[in-house]
Amino acid sequence: MKKRDSPPATELVSISIKGPVCYVTLNREAKYNAMNVQMINELCEVFEWTAMKSAGQTGELSDKDGNPHLRVIVLSGAGKHFCAGADINMMRDAGANSPEENRRDSERLDRLFNGLWSHPCFTIGAISGVALGGGAGLVACLDHVIATENVKIALSEGKLGILPAVIGPYVYRRLGSACFRRLAMQASRIDAAEALRTGFIEQVVNSATEMTESVQNLISEVMSSGPCAVTLAKELTLGFDRWTGTDEELRLYTLDFTSKMRGSKEGQEGLSSFLDKREANWKS
Repeated sequence: MKKRDSPPATELVSISIKGPVCYVTLNREAKYNAMNVQMINELCEVFEWTAMKSAGQTGELSDKDGNPHLRVIVLSGAGKHFCAGADINMMRDAGANSPEENRRDSERLDRLFNGLWSHPCFTIGAISGVALGGGAGLVACLDHVIATENVKIALSEGKLGILPAVIGPYVYRRLGSACFRRLAMQASRIDAAEALRTGFIEQVVNSATEMTESVQNLISEVMSSGPCAVTLAKELTLGFDRWTGTDEELRLYTLDFTSKMRGSKEGQEGLSSFLDKREANWKS
């Protein structure tokens, strides 16, 4: 297991850890942070390492050395644009690849998007400029997205004669069936107003200063919730998404889930702190 002070070595992704918050920045500004194979691999490693170091995964607020475990991930892009999608050279190579090679590329992308979507931390997007194709897929995988007024989001694959299939499940879950279908067919860019209306993003800000303030306010709000509760909220939602049983079985499932949480160390701390009229240990 890697030590807390030894995150994965990266070149195209920068990492900054401040207490229980990890700031992850796509760092390929000259290419509008377009994703090539190296960046995708680095992001996969970063998301897997931070998941391993999360409070929700470990069930502990800090490690044996007293270092806080992670509770929030903030994802952004260097420069004016968040992510212009796949690198043009990677797209060119895909046309010459064998079906087996293209399948491996798709599996790499699936590892990336699923790693972000299922991440045990609360994930925040600080998005500006364009988020196209795979960039839109990253946006869809985040728990809360704050965007600047100039944001442009597109499921742009259709313009190239392909489809947003790998990112599809995550965009579909965020937008719903009709909206996903429309945007996949149009493949055109939507602005901040439509992104807010359709649920692609949660908040629009006017400046970099307002972005910083909004991110910090949201982090403070998330820190007031139990880290395991945050993580298990995703598990609970996934259970609802995949439910195929009866209504009665679903009710029993929620009873079991509630009982498990109330009996957990975090649940006991939360209830005790409320009754004792003190701050829970995760709020300190």
